[in-house]
Amino acid sequence: MSTTITTQVAGGVHEITLNRPDRLNAFNDEMHLALRAALTAAEGARAVLLTGAGRGFCAGQDLGDRDPAKMDGPPDLGATLETYYNPLIRQIRALDCPVVCAVNGVAAGAGANLALACDIVLAGRSAKFIQSFAKVGLVPDAGGSWSLTRLLGEARAKALALTAEPLPAEQAAAWGLIWKTLPDETLMEAARALAAQLAQGPTGGLAATKQAIQAATTNTMEAQLDLEAELQRQCGSSADYAEGVSAFLEKRAPNFTGGRS
Repeated sequence: MSTTITTQVAGGVHEITLNRPDRLNAFNDEMHLALRAALTAAEGARAVLLTGAGRGFCAGQDLGDRDPAKMDGPPDLGATLETYYNPLIRQIRALDCPVVCAVNGVAAGAGANLALACDIVLAGRSAKFIQSFAKVGLVPDAGGSWSLTRLLGEARAKALALTAEPLPAEQAAAWGLIWKTLPDETLMEAARALAAQLAQGPTGGLAATKQAIQAATTNTMEAQLDLEAELQRQCGSSADYAEGVSAFLEKRAPNFTGGRS
């Protein structure tokens, strides 16, 4: 079993930690496969929390594994994306539950964009997001060119990507790149509390909300209205909707069990 990822499960929350702290949790092939296996194991979870061990969240790709000087020829980085990063980002986006990311310290390159693929991103105040690709002659990957443009607009996306200038966590929150910042010492406590709150919620409805918001990026208004109607039909037939209405009318806390009809 790989030690590059650690997991713990409590209260329906799967907490997954990138665990190569000596390399700032930079990705090698082993960690990719271990993370994807951990996400597969979390497919029945009510919430997922992703974070990094040590003093940084993730430094992106371990460049020592893709050093042309140590290879017979130039690496096929397109194949690296198709084999590892693209399936990982798609897997996170497709998970049928909320994914919270707690960014501790530096999130650089694909590490930054891994965080942005999650549903709710919290960051410690000392954290920085760095699109470091320009420093080595590459383009933003792991969905970065899409996420940055969608969340920040073309002007800011281009500036961050072309200059590789570190973006402090508080500026990232002010710009709407992430949800919020917290003191470093309370980051994990707050992230765990948020994940637990989501896990206790109507997770079928939360998953449908995630699906609808992600679809809105490419849908027309007409298509989005149709999708909302279909998802609301499913949620309205669920036990959680019935429980939520009963709890509201009876002025008590709901006991949600999850799922859509």
